[in-house]
Amino acid sequence: MKQVFEVEGRYLGHEWVATDRTFDVRSPAGGAVIARAADCGAAEAAEAVVVSERAFADWRATTAFARSALLERWADLILEHQAALAELMSAEMGKPIRESRGEVSYAAGFVKWYAEEAKRVHGEAFPSHVGSKRLYALRQPVGPVFGVTPWNFPVAMVTRKAAPALAAGCTFILKPAEQSPLSALATAKLWLDAGGPAGTLQVLPASDPVPLADVLIADPRIRKVTFTGSTAVGKILYRKSADTVKRISLELGGHAPLIVFDDADLDVAVREAIACKYRNSGQTCVCTNRIYVQRGVHDAFVTAFAAASDKLVVGDPGLDATDIGPLVDGQGLAKVQEHMQDAVAKGALVVTGGAALGGLYFRPTVVTGVTSAMLLMNEETFGPVAPVSVFDDEAEIVRLANDTPYGLAAYVFTNDLSRAHRMAEALDYGIVGINDGVPSTPQAPFGGVKQSGIGREGGPWGIEEYLEIKYVSVGIRTDPG
Repeated sequence: MKQVFEVEGRYLGHEWVATDRTFDVRSPAGGAVIARAADCGAAEAAEAVVVSERAFADWRATTAFARSALLERWADLILEHQAALAELMSAEMGKPIRESRGEVSYAAGFVKWYAEEAKRVHGEAFPSHVGSKRLYALRQPVGPVFGVTPWNFPVAMVTRKAAPALAAGCTFILKPAEQSPLSALATAKLWLDAGGPAGTLQVLPASDPVPLADVLIADPRIRKVTFTGSTAVGKILYRKSADTVKRISLELGGHAPLIVFDDADLDVAVREAIACKYRNSGQTCVCTNRIYVQRGVHDAFVTAFAAASDKLVVGDPGLDATDIGPLVDGQGLAKVQEHMQDAVAKGALVVTGGAALGGLYFRPTVVTGVTSAMLLMNEETFGPVAPVSVFDDEAEIVRLANDTPYGLAAYVFTNDLSRAHRMAEALDYGIVGINDGVPSTPQAPFGGVKQSGIGREGGPWGIEEYLEIKYVSVGIRTDPG
């Protein structure tokens, strides 16, 4: 197990390289320095482009079956080191260990899926308008890719992006979040252990991502950018990528509504709302930020949901008993506190929780009496705070749910089949869970609409993001002589 951790002070280019500069990686559970990561900048980025372009020339020429076999071995190694990767993840970003183990399995699922998809990148032949031509289309890898992954899923977001890129024949340069670089480095080491060729997957940690990202985005040899993070940063990358007309995928912020109708099974709704709201201590882009409950069951839902929230165990993310770990850093805690102070000042009622517990911990919190003027109804809180509002009818809730610039995920709880279909079609979101608070899976498309992003990850849609279509027209002699 120990070899997974031996990445301190180094980054991955064509080989493991040390830098003169490092930055501290601290545990949010207690603040201790658990490692020092290589601190890459413009020079390392420029070298990475050369390495990636050189590796791409060979990698794109490998057969789909060879790439598939390597991905299969990578997935197997990720699962073999599940315990070590989970411990590392929990240590560096505070995810409860049970969730971390689940994430490692989820991450391996993307690699397994794209090991198969590598063999399904088909071309197409189509009829010609004249007898002297043969027409067909090829799907080919777009080229070297620059990817940026977030801290909240530090292994799964690596594989969700890198696995389809590698399967397609692209090379990949990764800038992991500064809060969680160790998980990304360890996952990439397993790619090398699986036999992944040098330079196909590079990982460049950075305490300040701007100098590194600017070099990579400005370089025309980087043909694709994929980013998961805030909408504000995504817009900046989108603008900068326009100068070299790069392909781009953006998975950005969300503000997910969770809607409970009178006819819903309340036990199911409460159970799924707990999973949806408090997973990773509320620090996911698809966590519900707004819970709307129809008037007839509002009070019953709030009572049951608050009681279930109170039972959640807040504590050391390394312990199996823990349900809620710390927030990732002081900035995250400050935002949660700001949202709570704003809500209370504007008349919200705290049903349970509502306070920090010391360090970076915050109690699971339920508030009612919220209004559209409050910050937590307009911004991602990214913490364990659940605001609950009341609504009366279907038309009203569709209007309220869609009244946001974001459109990543939405959730609906109802036992009316016709209503379920109407709501799935009416909600302006890329993902809709019906009686399901955790719908994500490797074989399904993941992504949003409006200001929640561009493109899709997962399933057959994910690999298409890394492929170009080339049209080929062949003139032939019609006379066999």
